[in-house]
Amino acid sequence: MLFLYNLVVSIAGFFLKIVALFSPKIKLFVNGRKNVFSILEDKIKPTDKTIWFHSASLGEYEQGLPVIEKIKEKYSSHKIIVTFFSPSGFEVRKNNTVADVTIYLPLDTKSNAKKFLKLAHPELVFFIKYEFWLNYLKELEKSKTPTYLISGIFRDSQMFFKWYGGFYRNALKTFTYFFVQNEDSKEKIEAIGFHNVIVSGDTRFDRVNAILERDNTLDFIENFKNNTPTIVIGSSWPKDEALLIEYINEAPSTVKFIIAPHNIKADQISSLKSQIKKPTILFSEKQGLDLSNYQVFIIDTVGLLTKIYSYGTIAYVGGGFGNPGIHNILEPATFGLPIVIGPNYSNFAEAVQLVTIGGCIVISNTDELKQSLDRLLTDESFFKGKSQICKSYIQDHKGATNSIMKIVS
Repeated sequence: MLFLYNLVVSIAGFFLKIVALFSPKIKLFVNGRKNVFSILEDKIKPTDKTIWFHSASLGEYEQGLPVIEKIKEKYSSHKIIVTFFSPSGFEVRKNNTVADVTIYLPLDTKSNAKKFLKLAHPELVFFIKYEFWLNYLKELEKSKTPTYLISGIFRDSQMFFKWYGGFYRNALKTFTYFFVQNEDSKEKIEAIGFHNVIVSGDTRFDRVNAILERDNTLDFIENFKNNTPTIVIGSSWPKDEALLIEYINEAPSTVKFIIAPHNIKADQISSLKSQIKKPTILFSEKQGLDLSNYQVFIIDTVGLLTKIYSYGTIAYVGGGFGNPGIHNILEPATFGLPIVIGPNYSNFAEAVQLVTIGGCIVISNTDELKQSLDRLLTDESFFKGKSQICKSYIQDHKGATNSIMKIVS
């Protein structure tokens, strides 16, 4: 089975180079890996002490960041290496300041794994949430390098729990500890023979809670809001926007809207703006204008949404009308914003929990959207109840990072 795994990885690597000729994202994926080893050789010396963190993409990096920061503080003489699998993570965080080296993870071939680990020679290794690369794990097991999974989630659909997944289960022997998010994950992995598992919780709660302690000031948002109730529409997709446009066009001038689409594509942004009848301004057009004169602000750039939530009254979080589902609801929750989402949220434990306890409202059509937003804007008691539920939910679930740091030596 391991032979077949290696064959599939090699074939995938070949075809990705062909696809890269037609796909900008895959081109980044392929080209970004060309200089990984030379970067490591340049920035990591044989005498350096190093610690390696791997995340699949941006969400996992943000999830692991509280642990990265604590480890960096505890092991101040070590260099931190952060790797990404996906361009959507690397391209956004390639200039982060917490890591000494930020690179793509080379594809999981035997030769790549051996060369990478020889150059990186980490003393500690952390995989964030998931991504189990068999050749890397095999080499780490050989070198007896302490290896940890943080904020792990295990589901029945994963290979470990299939009758034919023995070679995947075997790879889990590499891990010194599994720090998982919930009891269900603990029970699943214990059922296949692993008892070095601790329910530490989800480090994302520590990450979003830390947002409250930083400076979230955005003067241009302050100018736009102008002390007006503001609905922040975060990570929206066209299916979300189709419902929201009707509501926005009928909304009174006493309510403002900030839209931060998931995809920043010029044609989609132009189409969105053209359908809105209210005075609308793009982020890219704001220079020299009095933003308080506009009712709708479309953020056609990335990296600002978290701070924008701090100015919101209510949050609509997009993705709930597509697959895999909704985007990050913890960021608006930490600011105490009542949250409205679409119906596809069942794959996200935090969304299921917030819906269950009443902090998050699920809508499936324009009428339900209108009813929910109108009530939040007009019923103060209803609004305050939802807001407090969201705030308390974040506070009640923080602390995973400290649990992990008590164990990691």
